[in-house]
Amino acid sequence: QVQLVESGGGLVQAGGSLRLSCAVSGGTFSSYAMGWFRQAPGKEREFVAAVSRSNMTYYGDFVKGRFRISRDDAKNTVYLQMNSLSPEDTAVYYCAGKDTAVIPTTNFAYDYWGQGAQVTVSS
Repeated sequence: QVQLVESGGGLVQAGGSLRLSCAVSGGTFSSYAMGWFRQAPGKEREFVAAVSRSNMTYYGDFVKGRFRISRDDAKNTVYLQMNSLSPEDTAVYYCAGKDTAVIPTTNFAYDYWGQGAQVTVSS
């Protein structure tokens, strides 16, 4: 059974930074593409970033160079470094995984999901 556990969420002031982590257990992490999504109240889940098993990355248009996704296969963990945060980034952030060589960018393409981490950015 594959499990994903996010950590690192919290409250930060506008302009600040946070790093989210997602630890994966019960599967073959090195064969997974990993993604981050977010969902704000009343809005649909939105693609943030993804990294392939070969370390290629892809970002949502709104990221504009502020976020960076990375993975550590030795630790079975994917990270999302978020800088220059604004109140519009407030959401629950979810990590997701899929055993694939491509980089999925839609939520229905992923098989495994974490429980989510709340990120709140105050103005």
